[in-house]
Amino acid sequence: MINMLCMECGAKAYKGLTTDVTDLGSCLVIVRNVPCYKCTECNEVIYTADVVKQLEKIVEQAKKVMQEISIIDYRKVA
Repeated sequence: MINMLCMECGAKAYKGLTTDVTDLGSCLVIVRNVPCYKCTECNEVIYTADVVKQLEKIVEQAKKVMQEISIIDYRKVA
């Protein structure tokens, strides 16, 4: 089912899952299984506002433990 158009190229974007990587300089926060919309043409990944807020919370929590690499499953913490 088509739910959105890509903001970059205007092609169709479909619901899917992706892996988000945030580089904090001293560590990487990798969040797997993040809900998103994926463009069928340019592969742009689009997040809803709710997902962005949740990702920000996850990264803030990961900063507190400050490991070199943190791998988190979105579905287990969202």
